[in-house]
Amino acid sequence: MKVGVARETTPGERRVALVPEAVEKLRAADLSVLVERGAGVEAHFPDVDYAQAGAKIVTAATLYSQSDVVLRIHRPTPAEMKLTHPGQVVIGMLAPLLDPETMAELAALGLTAISLDAIPRTLSRAQGMDALSSQANVAGYKAVIVAAEAFGRYFPLLTTPAGTAKPANVLVLGIGVAGLQAIATARRLGAQVKAYDVRSETREQAESLGAQFVTLRSAIDGAGQGGYARALTANEQAAQQDELNDIIASHDIVITTAQVPGRRPPVLVTAGAVECMKAGSIVVDMAASDLGGNCELSKPGKVTITPNGVEIHAPLNLPASMPTGASAFYSRNISNLLLNFVKLGELRLDFEDEVTAATVITHGGKVVQEATRKLLQPKTRGGAKE
Repeated sequence: MKVGVARETTPGERRVALVPEAVEKLRAADLSVLVERGAGVEAHFPDVDYAQAGAKIVTAATLYSQSDVVLRIHRPTPAEMKLTHPGQVVIGMLAPLLDPETMAELAALGLTAISLDAIPRTLSRAQGMDALSSQANVAGYKAVIVAAEAFGRYFPLLTTPAGTAKPANVLVLGIGVAGLQAIATARRLGAQVKAYDVRSETREQAESLGAQFVTLRSAIDGAGQGGYARALTANEQAAQQDELNDIIASHDIVITTAQVPGRRPPVLVTAGAVECMKAGSIVVDMAASDLGGNCELSKPGKVTITPNGVEIHAPLNLPASMPTGASAFYSRNISNLLLNFVKLGELRLDFEDEVTAATVITHGGKVVQEATRKLLQPKTRGGAKE
């Protein structure tokens, strides 16, 4: 079986799906590896490294015509979809819940689409395949570095002959994988850190890393399924927001990480809260996307400076800004997932298996993952299809 590694064409994307180190791992499982020319260059993995590991360097056309399986970061573009052939398998972070229509197109092309962002995060044996967590770790670390670089003062307490500099006060909103890494990184840099999450069970995790957990009087418990927070009701959001505004205003740096899969991120930092922050304060909105962000004033992909001097960063792809490290993690995830399906050098899908049932989005000309299939069903109004 031939496995191809595609070169990413999404603007700003510098990662590669497979690093040279993983080529030997796949070859040991009796798989041949093809790598599109220049696929790893932006992540500092030149073609010669892949060739030395035993991969064959090919053009995009050859990659898609000869590969049985194509490994990627993002879903293929329309131009790349034209190069595919029926029966081919595409594995990547395909975001099926955000773009079910493209999944339907992949199904119509006869492709088997497998998405790493559908990995069951609570399944222990799938942890080595969990690309969402590995990339969130990278993003949480880099968010703090972005904040530290933009902040006009020091993170740690510094005592010098010229005087003493107070440590920065950092607030992390959302204590998932990214939030925990942000807490740990900010603490390593010497900041005083507080953290908040609607899931009360995250308190112990935050405190174990040296953060002070923020407890609100409204005491909302927003634990959801699969390790994520649930969407709060309007009344719950209002009660939470009134208390958060005062807390946000007292911090130098606010890093937000709260997301709900397939839905608009909750607004945690309102325009009113930003207006109360001191000049020189920094907000890094890790949830910013075309769907919105955790900060009401975020502009996806841009840095906004408010009239009162608050700097709001809304990066769209923090892992891509650390392409070497992020690619190494992702490569291990996608290799583990692929080899989970490989038996005696061939891809075999067992839909009774939890990982297979969750991650295989299209197969046999159909959208087979239930959550994506539901999104494609026509909405009804008054019993009639719209």
